[in-house]
Amino acid sequence: KRFFALAPAGQDYFKQSTTRLYWIADKIVEMTIEMYREPRKMVEDMSALGLRHVGYAIPTEFFAPFVSGAVEVVRSMTTDEAAEDGFRWSLTLISKILVRTILEGSTIVMQAINGNQEKTLVRAISVSPRGKRAMELLSITVGTQSISPLYWAIESGSLVTAQAMINDLLTIRADRDNYYYGYDDLFTRHPEVIQRLCADAANLLWSLLDGLIWRSRVAVAGQRRVNYYVKHLMQDGEGKVNKAMEWLAENKDPKIICHPAVVMFSDVFWGQLANKYFLIGRLYFLFMLVVFLSSQSVLKNLHDEIEDETEEQYIAIFACRLIIYLGSLTRLIFQQIKFCFTDCQEGAMTKVIGFLPVPNYLFSFQQFGSLVLTICLVLMLALEPIVHCISAETEKLFSPYCNASEDIIYAYSILSAVAMLLYWLLLTDLTVFSMRFSAFLLVIGRVASEVGLFLGALIYLIAAFSGAISSLKQNLSDFAGMHWSALSLWEIALGIYPSSHFSSVIQTEFVMIAVSLFVIMIAIFLLNLLIAQLNGAYQVVYEDMVGYARLNRAQIIVTTLEQVSQKRWFHFLQNQKFEERLEFGEGDIGLPGGLQVTEPANANPTTVDSIRRFGGSTSRTMPWPEEANLDGGDDDKFERLEKLIVRATKNMGAP
Repeated sequence: KRFFALAPAGQDYFKQSTTRLYWIADKIVEMTIEMYREPRKMVEDMSALGLRHVGYAIPTEFFAPFVSGAVEVVRSMTTDEAAEDGFRWSLTLISKILVRTILEGSTIVMQAINGNQEKTLVRAISVSPRGKRAMELLSITVGTQSISPLYWAIESGSLVTAQAMINDLLTIRADRDNYYYGYDDLFTRHPEVIQRLCADAANLLWSLLDGLIWRSRVAVAGQRRVNYYVKHLMQDGEGKVNKAMEWLAENKDPKIICHPAVVMFSDVFWGQLANKYFLIGRLYFLFMLVVFLSSQSVLKNLHDEIEDETEEQYIAIFACRLIIYLGSLTRLIFQQIKFCFTDCQEGAMTKVIGFLPVPNYLFSFQQFGSLVLTICLVLMLALEPIVHCISAETEKLFSPYCNASEDIIYAYSILSAVAMLLYWLLLTDLTVFSMRFSAFLLVIGRVASEVGLFLGALIYLIAAFSGAISSLKQNLSDFAGMHWSALSLWEIALGIYPSSHFSSVIQTEFVMIAVSLFVIMIAIFLLNLLIAQLNGAYQVVYEDMVGYARLNRAQIIVTTLEQVSQKRWFHFLQNQKFEERLEFGEGDIGLPGGLQVTEPANANPTTVDSIRRFGGSTSRTMPWPEEANLDGGDDDKFERLEKLIVRATKNMGAP
């Protein structure tokens, strides 16, 4: 209240709630005390706080009355002059640090950000030296503290100026001696910019990725030269694997993942590095599937009668199962323990049903399927008929048939069938080698929920009608009890109910009416509704199915790159030759850090050179010459025309 009395205009800048203002007052008292305890640390903290106040556009003339008001409050609370003087000195020092930081950090770029106007930002940055233009958009330093204007624009919601800054940074400018491109400065200052945009300003990602592509406006023999500057998306500042792919995969945006720049570097990762490691791992799994298929489905069915089976056949089956238990089961158990331990250690747990913590890795179809397969193989090992018959006296070595296995061999066969299906399902990730097959598989998975709804409705109707038919007085054996009624209705729904049995159904009127209603609801209503739902779901998914396929491949690339040795990685980087400058044309040596390809000339028609070239002085201390469209182009011309008409109208109406 004292401050508002001394500086009434300050009320316009304190818009928070009263509780928030009390919290600020408490922090001020704490800072005055900490200034005596840790002066060096507090100077750095105050510099950082002052840089934040630059973004808030706080006038410096309010600090003096704020200090005076605070000192008056302390004077009214104590008669100790030493305490009052100490508080005044500490708070005055803090205010001077803040004022100095704000004055030094209040650049025209920050002022433009506060206004969130693109034209103001363009005019503000146009006076910067061409050699320092990029860093003035990326860093403001006062003492030992710095703030990023770009990040402040994103944090404060000034996305118009943030997009203008990204466009300016990623515009290639050139004089006779040098090319200027803010790509290196951007990713050196903010190596995590992809992650930040994914989290806070996803709509700016497209602008950033567009700025990483240069296309020639000249086509030669129907081909156009294209440079993709993706070095900093593939490697970090230390030369290791960049996390850009991981961040984009976690973002789960099917449109961004299909951006040409992302497609370029992800395809390079996949084609030259990841696919080989992934294929080696899946070939091992494929080998285990062949062995499992041989032991469970091929070798055991070579003869029609058990008596005709040979000892060599049993030995081959035992050898195959031994390979499965030692080579596949042990590997699966190790992987499950590793993933579970990692998630538990990192706290990556999600509560299911509100209270049951489940490791996050199990929410992946592949990992959950692997867990179920592991459980099936463990149970198969426990019920293995050959193991139970090993101590029994059998005519043939490793025979699975004996008295001890009679009660378990059927349960073992069910587990074997489930495990076989799981092996084939887990092998479907090989479709990642083809975007068409991968997209088709993902479409199946996404429309499967509609089939699940249909089955749920079908089971509900079967339960309802089977209960109703069972309550009728009738002597039909197919509907004798709710369980037999449900089985018969299920057969009717699937079209496998024997046609000869319908004659007995027709003779019982009420059963015939109930079955007829059931058939009408299933065949006419639910089935056609399912078709309509599948059609609608496919239309929704179709536009993004390639994007989802690429997201799936991106996740596999991220996982596979973790297995690549450091030697192999550095060899891969050397093959990319990022240090070599890419040509913009014949004899025109451009910028390093990219990959150059050619594309059909009609793929992305380009009629204007995207490189802005300037004559005159080539000094790095000189700003770029004023551009012709600096005033905003057609939109600004219409705005000026509107103002001219309004002014003319007023003049015409004047006496």
